[in-house]
Amino acid sequence: MSLTLDRDRFVSTMKEQAEIGGTDGGGLHRLTLSEEDREIRDWFAERMEDEGLETRVDTFGNMFGRRAGTDPDAKPVMVGSHLDSQPYGGIYDGALGVVAALEFVRTLNDAGIETRHPVEIVNWTNEEGSRFQPAMQGSGVWAGVHDIEEQYARTDADGAMFEDELERIGYRGDVPCEPQEEYEAYLELHVEQGPYLEENGKEVGVVTGIVGFTWGAITFHGEADHSGPTPMHYRKDALVAAADVITQIRRIPSTLGERTVGTTGYLDVKPNSINIIPEEVTFTWGFRDPDDEIVEEARARVLAEAEWAAEREGVEWEFEDRMRVEPAHFADRCVDAVQAAADDLGLDSMRIFSGAGHDASHMHGVCDTAMVFAVSEDGKSHNEEEYTSWNDCYNSAQTIANAALSLAEGE
Repeated sequence: MSLTLDRDRFVSTMKEQAEIGGTDGGGLHRLTLSEEDREIRDWFAERMEDEGLETRVDTFGNMFGRRAGTDPDAKPVMVGSHLDSQPYGGIYDGALGVVAALEFVRTLNDAGIETRHPVEIVNWTNEEGSRFQPAMQGSGVWAGVHDIEEQYARTDADGAMFEDELERIGYRGDVPCEPQEEYEAYLELHVEQGPYLEENGKEVGVVTGIVGFTWGAITFHGEADHSGPTPMHYRKDALVAAADVITQIRRIPSTLGERTVGTTGYLDVKPNSINIIPEEVTFTWGFRDPDDEIVEEARARVLAEAEWAAEREGVEWEFEDRMRVEPAHFADRCVDAVQAAADDLGLDSMRIFSGAGHDASHMHGVCDTAMVFAVSEDGKSHNEEEYTSWNDCYNSAQTIANAALSLAEGE
């Protein structure tokens, strides 16, 4: 049996969700636990109720909708992603996976198809990690990777606490944030956020795993002084030390692996005045690679670079590890289900390892997991220029729906 989703309804639903937090530049600004997040959550809850799903919200705000199966002893198949966005991000990142999950359930209902396994769809809280860190926060707590009390205490740049904001928008549920039973499988659809599918002329990606990564921050403590009269050899310039290390974060990946990447995405300079030698500088590192040993080596290298820079410039330094995720290698049976669905639909696919983190990074520790990628034009994401054609969105949604159906019908 195969499913054919209603393309017009699917596209209309994608456009509808994109209006909530939509930007003038055609993107999406829907940060975790914001008013826009409250609105999209209300929208999603209504859509799930429209389909007769049994809904629940856990104590970390993760939202679930359950469609019963015919076998009371069968484990659920979960499908979903996230509805929060990056600041001025794109309309497809995360939301495509949630809308595809919703359309999967709608199609089952339209066709009167009963599956042996229950089907659950999910919207995970704070996948992006842009307002509150770490990323993939909701799935991380649910999967037992993070302690819920520690995550409740996280604050944003304005000092707002996660727990307070979750209460404020009314989405601190009463169900414990943990699996209430064993799960059969988890599938997630996402835009690739990279160039490989387009470069290879493929229509859909069969994801075999996700890179591991390390995030952290380094702070240099120097001495503020007048930028005019202070001789160069008297200076303890925190920004000079930081600049040396940031340059190395750009260069380290080329010495490690073909898929290694490194980024400094945040920089804070104090007092940040043209006439004062910088006294304190904090910046972040981020390294990713499919090989966990390479991720560890990159972290070790950047800390060594920081020590040397501090010694050269005569400043003090400290560091903070902010996130560490090991590479995920997906279960063959779930990857094969995605591959079979793509093949049956006549789609030209390729197997691919994800260069971005996703909730599936945590879910693969709970149950067998796989992902589907949609083509990202020019590989762009996390900005308003993110674009995936409706045809590519639909192809990927068809793929995940049929893969999920095969798993939900299976013995």
